[in-house]
Amino acid sequence: QMQLVESGGGLVQPGGSLRLSCAASGSIFSLYTMGWYRQAPGKQRELVATIGSGGPANYRNSVKGRFTISRDNAKNTVDLQMNSLKPEDTAVYYCNAAFSAGKYEYDYWGQGTQVLVSS
Repeated sequence: QMQLVESGGGLVQPGGSLRLSCAASGSIFSLYTMGWYRQAPGKQRELVATIGSGGPANYRNSVKGRFTISRDNAKNTVDLQMNSLKPEDTAVYYCNAAFSAGKYEYDYWGQGTQVLVSS
């Protein structure tokens, strides 16, 4: 069982920056692919970025060049640096930990942190 706790959300003006952090505990962090997802009101949850244990990162097209995901396996944390924020980035952002090997599949979520981009 893994516990994920997000922090760092808030209100920011368009063009501003925020850094989200996710602290993990309860399992072997380095085994998991970590990700950030978001859900805007009335929309489905969507993937923002993921990062594997060795560090390869993937991003949805709309955030490429603006967002950066990073992880620290020693501290059991994964961060999302968000720059040049746009109103359409407004959503609840969720941290995710995923592991799949053979018959073993684990998928954990944090409680979410609100990001509001507005002037």
